[in-house]
Amino acid sequence: MTLERRRPRVAARILRRAAAASTAAVVLAGLVACTPDSSDGPAEGTKTAAPEVVGDVPGELEDFYTQEVVWESCEGDFLCATVEVPLDYENPGKRSIELSVILAEAGGTPAGTVLVNPGGPGGSGYTTVRDSLEGITTDRLRREFNILGFDPRGVGRSTPVDCLSDEELDEARAEILDPSTDAGLEEARASAAEYADACAEASGELLGFVDTESAARDMDILRAVAGDPKLNYLGFSYGTFLGATYAELFPGKVGRLVLDGGLDPAASNEEITLGQARAFEKAIRAYVQDCQTSSGCPLEGTVDDGVQTIRDLIASVEASPLSASDGRLVTVSTFVSGFILPLYNDANWPALTQALSSALRGDPTTMLMLADLGAERNPDGTYESNSYEVFSAVNCLDYPMEADPVQMAADAAELEEASPTLGRFLAYGGLTCEAWPYEPVNEPRPLTAEGSDPIVVVGTTGDPATPYEWSQSLAGQLDSAVLVTWEAEGHTAYGRGNQCIADAVDDYFIDGTVPEDGLVCS
Repeated sequence: MTLERRRPRVAARILRRAAAASTAAVVLAGLVACTPDSSDGPAEGTKTAAPEVVGDVPGELEDFYTQEVVWESCEGDFLCATVEVPLDYENPGKRSIELSVILAEAGGTPAGTVLVNPGGPGGSGYTTVRDSLEGITTDRLRREFNILGFDPRGVGRSTPVDCLSDEELDEARAEILDPSTDAGLEEARASAAEYADACAEASGELLGFVDTESAARDMDILRAVAGDPKLNYLGFSYGTFLGATYAELFPGKVGRLVLDGGLDPAASNEEITLGQARAFEKAIRAYVQDCQTSSGCPLEGTVDDGVQTIRDLIASVEASPLSASDGRLVTVSTFVSGFILPLYNDANWPALTQALSSALRGDPTTMLMLADLGAERNPDGTYESNSYEVFSAVNCLDYPMEADPVQMAADAAELEEASPTLGRFLAYGGLTCEAWPYEPVNEPRPLTAEGSDPIVVVGTTGDPATPYEWSQSLAGQLDSAVLVTWEAEGHTAYGRGNQCIADAVDDYFIDGTVPEDGLVCS
């Protein structure tokens, strides 16, 4: 008999998708790197880092920095390798874990390598480079640079975090709990404790070492084994936090870093959730306004009327879940997940219109398809990634979370005020980590990366997942950062933005031309 493992409705449901969903949105719409004067990067065969690349590292880490790495042809036209890193940087001889990396070679002689992270936490850089490279980079960058993707510790093809079977993950995604009542709160607490126990049993001590700082330290080992003296890096969403953490740890090894869709390192979990609530509500209104100018829009009347139609639809699904064409029951949790996904990219708004039109007629099949796409669920019920589990594991180490019932109730009221459409689905996020078997190892704080080479932060004014204000804050914290702004809707800019954005980023990577601080692309 399979043990039922449940997870409470928490704030993480939207934040969790802030990176993985952006990659899914690219699909729906259609290491460490060397600096330009360094070597050409990995080629098929066995490679070992040169001493001048390794630099001054602690003796107990030298074997990791100088390990032999075998690059082999894989996935068609790519090169792949496995890199060992220490589980615990405080005790590196205790145990090692594996990172899976994939390289897309430049169109000509490479000027260097750019390491890519799509976000998350839990997003797969391996999958992104293999499947979505054209959606997150330009032809010009790919002609000039090798692009390197990796699955961070705990993710996917690297030594993975594991908590739930595929069937249990289906149940967790569809689960509905109401912590706003005393009985619901106790049920949610029990569910969170059961989930934490399942993660601890399946993942073991790995669960305590998937924090962002450890992942950033891994990137420096990847830098060395790739043969690069400095890191060139393209990070989206959560990937901006990972990149900024690297810069804080290794400012002298920063090459050219682009942080697109900034996450504010100084913001608490509760502040992040509230910021997203406001930003998604703003994005919903922008979508409705656009929908009402298009034919076939089911949202009639004013923008307020259209938004209310969406709220009424969500409430009706909450009261009476709908059945999709394959017989699966679509609860409000799954429905809201599907609704959120197209908001990451305004090119996908027509898909949201189609899903809403069908749902208003009683058919949630398209909305379920969107939810499955965001969760990386295959039609046969298997999942392509473990991003759901990784999100909790990383955030519970990175953020102390509020679990006091009185304060959570007050936060819930603030969230619902900020987003009458989605706020109630974002509340009580602290419950997930309350029962976590490992204490947080990080405190939100400003990151300055004093002494680093110039860093480029890119923010999109209508970004629902990483609000523009966070990019402003991140650029203000980093001593050497400049801010580039894209006046547009959707999550992140580079790879889907206009020529102004493309040129600003490409000129920086290829020529070393730092954009003017405050550059606005519209």
